[in-house]
Amino acid sequence: MDMKFERVVNSEPFQSHRWRSTLNGLPTVAMSDREYDIVPITPKDSEKVLEHLRKFFFLEEPLNINIKLLGENGDERCPELESYCVGTIPEGLSLMAVSRTGKVIGVSLNGSHEPGHLDEMQSNADNCPNLRFRKILQLLVAVERGSDVFTKFPDVDKLVEVRIISVDSALRGRGIAKALLEKSRELAKQKGYPLFRVDCTSNFSARAVARLGLECVYELRYEDYCKNGQPVFQPALPHTEVKSYVQRLQV
Repeated sequence: MDMKFERVVNSEPFQSHRWRSTLNGLPTVAMSDREYDIVPITPKDSEKVLEHLRKFFFLEEPLNINIKLLGENGDERCPELESYCVGTIPEGLSLMAVSRTGKVIGVSLNGSHEPGHLDEMQSNADNCPNLRFRKILQLLVAVERGSDVFTKFPDVDKLVEVRIISVDSALRGRGIAKALLEKSRELAKQKGYPLFRVDCTSNFSARAVARLGLECVYELRYEDYCKNGQPVFQPALPHTEVKSYVQRLQV
């Protein structure tokens, strides 16, 4: 392990988490001796982060499925999506859960925003060469405008947002996503950001975020987001809306 990583991992916000199970009402017990560490993502980790996303998030995110972003069989690549995912890694705000064998089992890709960023977001969305991914980017712009976070919190001049949260499908329900979100929130607080934000396009992620105590400040039902009188997205149930959650951080 790189020494600068070791110092960060051994600091309080990045302590290891033991996988635990509460299935079928059984007592919470450690699953053998396996553990994972939550560590910062650096640019040199970009490819292994993408390898994880290609196996899980890209194929399972409700909007990706609905518009067949990766083709009919899910075997196509979307360079624009991949670029979007790793684009904020250099900010030093993203985290990954890594097993003792070195496998990436979860990621939280986080980035920062300041007031006045909407024009750039809109331009990036409107000029995206991938027409399918353009739809998703334009939805995110609509949510950004609708949530109007910087107007709702006029004293806030910057925030950290979780852009992608993904966990190995074989290891879900064991608290990995929760740990990644909690550590992302702690890292944002450490770095002096006064507001923490998560936009949830999935019903499952929205429920998980709500349990962490974040406040829902905006929601947009997919049936109400239309172009030419038709909904742009019609994901499978129970994914019926996108929600924006925020929480003030005492810094």
